[in-house]
Amino acid sequence: MNVSVKGEYALQALFDLATLSSKSPIRIADIARRQKIPQKFLELILASLKQGGFVESRRGAEGGYLLVRSPEQITVGEVLRYVDGPPDANSPSRRGNSPFAGMWLRVDEAVNSVLDRTTFAALVRDWAEKQSQFVPNWEI
Repeated sequence: MNVSVKGEYALQALFDLATLSSKSPIRIADIARRQKIPQKFLELILASLKQGGFVESRRGAEGGYLLVRSPEQITVGEVLRYVDGPPDANSPSRRGNSPFAGMWLRVDEAVNSVLDRTTFAALVRDWAEKQSQFVPNWEI
């Protein structure tokens, strides 16, 4: 599976919103800075994610973006399919006349299964757990 830069940035933006999971809107500039995404590109991505029903925007001085659904209800698979479209029809798993076609199909199915089971809530939990392992313990 190939994930575009747009797809990767969309995942990062939604992860940022899921991590903060606040009732207050998050400004584009803050997401762009934390996730190291060019702000103009992020504006386009968030506009697309808004059309897809993943985020909503609020205007004004206290404006920004919020998740429409809870992080438990948004999967990596649905975001990637929305942003990047369906898998490439010319990928090896789609060529039925290859001796490897069955294997590639199983690989695609396994990858899609993982992506469809992975919610942003799970990503946030896993990341927090991983980060806590690197907190120095200064006890003597």
